[in-house]
Amino acid sequence: MHTIAVFGATGRVGAATVRRLGRAGASVRAVVRTDPAGVRIEGAASVVRADLLDPASIAAAVAGCDKAQVICPLPPRADDPAARMAAVTDALVAGLHAAPAVEILAVSDYGAELPSGTGITGPFHRLEARLGELPNPLTFVRSAEHMHNWARQVPEAVRTGRLASMHQPLTKRFPTVHAPDVGVLTADLLLAPAADSPRVVHVEGPDRPTALDVAAALTAITGTDIAPFEPPRPAWESALTTAGATLAMAGLITELFDAHNAGRIGTPPGADVRYGTTSLADGLAAALSRERLSR
Repeated sequence: MHTIAVFGATGRVGAATVRRLGRAGASVRAVVRTDPAGVRIEGAASVVRADLLDPASIAAAVAGCDKAQVICPLPPRADDPAARMAAVTDALVAGLHAAPAVEILAVSDYGAELPSGTGITGPFHRLEARLGELPNPLTFVRSAEHMHNWARQVPEAVRTGRLASMHQPLTKRFPTVHAPDVGVLTADLLLAPAADSPRVVHVEGPDRPTALDVAAALTAITGTDIAPFEPPRPAWESALTTAGATLAMAGLITELFDAHNAGRIGTPPGADVRYGTTSLADGLAAALSRERLSR
């Protein structure tokens, strides 16, 4: 059975991957960013630390593995999130140069095929391009936006009865997915025989909802009547920075939603699209339950 390194093993996607792989009998090396002493992750045979800005540390984390799942999340609190992710991407590529036979699965983003004008998604375009320089067999799993992203707005929505949506108009459908479903899919791809490289797989939920559907689901979950509304475009960045986003992050978010609303973010013709099984209502309920448990 394969030995598989999973980076970001404590996150929503990574933890689901490790759990699924472990249950299938794979030997899983969970890779975390902090001291692994005493850390236990369901499904992992071992837990190791890797500094994502240190190529030697990354190379050590994948040494002896047959396959590796890498995830490079955008750091929301950084003064320049895109530059920070670029630095991690470059270190990742440098570290993986030491293991040319390792099959790599990288978690990417819907819209990563577009070279510009996509905000948060832009760094994932660069991630795919840089990893594409490696000789390793490659699979890119482009994930739709995660359902749990709405959870941070719920306290204000419950307090005011209003849910701000940058998905506009409110009737516009958009791809979204329960993050653990992404991890289940990536595990299944890692367990399958190698495919043509590079391979690109898209993953989204069973249905594409609207902001109206999100508000209706939150109304049912919270027991509070919640109605969505469209904040005016000029107010987006100030609202995001007031909520705690850095100015750079706010700019990336607004550019992404401009791309969404222009119909640029989706699945290209002929794309390999897989579907998670978790409904919007169940995904939101799980996210809110997790938020309560973490307090």
